[in-house]
Amino acid sequence: MAELPEVQIGGVKVDGVQPFFILGPCVIENEEFIRDMARRLKVIADELGIRWVFKASYDKANRSAITSYRGMDCETGCQLLGAIGKEIGVPVTTDVHSPEEVDIAAEHIDLLQIPAFLCRQTDLIGAAGQSGRVINVKKGQFLAPWDVKNIADKLLSVGCDQFLFTERGTTFGYNNLVADMRSLYWMRELGYRVVFDATHSVQRPGGMGTTTGGDGKLAPVLARAAVAAGVDGVFIETHIDPARALSDGPNQVALADLPALLQQLLKIHEITHASA
Repeated sequence: MAELPEVQIGGVKVDGVQPFFILGPCVIENEEFIRDMARRLKVIADELGIRWVFKASYDKANRSAITSYRGMDCETGCQLLGAIGKEIGVPVTTDVHSPEEVDIAAEHIDLLQIPAFLCRQTDLIGAAGQSGRVINVKKGQFLAPWDVKNIADKLLSVGCDQFLFTERGTTFGYNNLVADMRSLYWMRELGYRVVFDATHSVQRPGGMGTTTGGDGKLAPVLARAAVAAGVDGVFIETHIDPARALSDGPNQVALADLPALLQQLLKIHEITHASA
C-alpha cells in the first residue's frame, strides 16, 4: 500500500496512529440546539480522549422535497460553527455547495466538506482546494473507489494536498445504498486518507416519499466493520432524540448510545493495529 500523507485539521492529526471522529447532528436546527450538542459531545470526547471534529450543516441543500427543513444561510451558519469551535477548542466542518460558499466558509471552518452529489463539480473542487483549508470529499454514490483519483488530481492541480475521501455507500437499486468495505482498502491503497460515513451509509434515499428513510440501528454495525477493515476516521451523525430530528433522523445515532460505540471502535482499532 502507498505511504499515506499526514493530514492536519486544526489540532487534529490524521496519521493512522489513532482513529479520528467527525461527530455532530445533521443540521443546525437552532443556535441553542447546536451549542448544547457541541458541549455534550465535548464532554464525551474529553472522557474518552479521542481526536474529533465537530460537524453540522448550515443548509441541507439536497433535500427530498420542497417542504423539507433546510437550515440557515451560509454566513450565519459558518460564523456560528466557527464560534462554537473556538469556544470548545475543536475543529469544525460543514458542507459547501458552491465556490461562493467556499469563500464564506473558509473564513470560519477548518474542514470543508464536498457533498457526494457535488464531488465531480470541477469549479467547486478547485475553489475548495484553493481555500487554504483541509478538504473532505464525499465519494459520490455513483463512483467506483478508484474514480476518486480524478478528484484528487483536481485538488492537487490547484496546490491542495491536505484532503480526505469519505465513503458513504453506493447506490444499490432504488432507495437503497450498500457499503462495500473493499472500497476503504482500495482508496487507501491509492494513497489517500479515508473516512467512513456510518450514518449516511444506512440511508434509504427518498425511501419515505418526501423524506429519506434509513436503518440507523445498522450504523454501529457498519462503523465497527469499517474500523476493522482499516480506516482513518469515522463520520457519525448524532442527535439527542433522532426521532425528532429535522433532517436525517432515521440514520442518526442517539447521543446516549454514542459513548459505548466510540469505546468499541477504539478497542477494535487497537486490536487490529496490534496484530498488523
